[in-house]
Amino acid sequence: MIPAFKVYLFDVDGTLLDSATDICSAVRDALSEAGVEGLDEAYLRSFVGFHLFDLFEEVLPHYTREQNEQLLARYRQIYLARQHGSTRIYDGVPEMLGRLGGLKSTATTKSSETARNVLAQFGLAPFFHHVQGTDGFPSKPKPDVIFRSLERFGARPEECLLVGDAGPDMEAGRTAGVQTCAVTWGYGDKDTMRSHAPDYWISHPSELLS
Repeated sequence: MIPAFKVYLFDVDGTLLDSATDICSAVRDALSEAGVEGLDEAYLRSFVGFHLFDLFEEVLPHYTREQNEQLLARYRQIYLARQHGSTRIYDGVPEMLGRLGGLKSTATTKSSETARNVLAQFGLAPFFHHVQGTDGFPSKPKPDVIFRSLERFGARPEECLLVGDAGPDMEAGRTAGVQTCAVTWGYGDKDTMRSHAPDYWISHPSELLS
């Protein structure tokens, strides 16, 4: 059984929302414009939760930082234009968020504005006391996005549980000194998550409830 925490931080993509189709389609379209074709879905999904620069640097190693920034901006245009039409909430997430005590925030590689908008679109925003995205600072696996919510809540790392589906979530949590919970329904590689020794594993959102 997972004990109650003062603060819960949630990854978004692959943890709260099944959004890979929208993300991967937008990535594929943006890369196609840059001349990259034929990337398979499983390969693209393996980058969900990472900064897209990790993907861009792998498939376009000759690109400069400025070119990567332009490609990222184009991806964001395409992604937002899709209006999350293929995204859905994972079963059990709204019920879990509604019953879970404590203070709730996000720890996502999306910008805070994008995260707020997508949570609002799917009716999840009212469950959160704060929404924290990655706004001009290093993304996971760096711990910055975690520290921003802890500062907002005036909480200590040991009072916090980070819930996510991928290696960068677990690594960021370990670095920040918070406890971590790995979910099995997302996109992340389980062996990579296991290498960061999550404190808890769950296979359904209801398992977060004490």
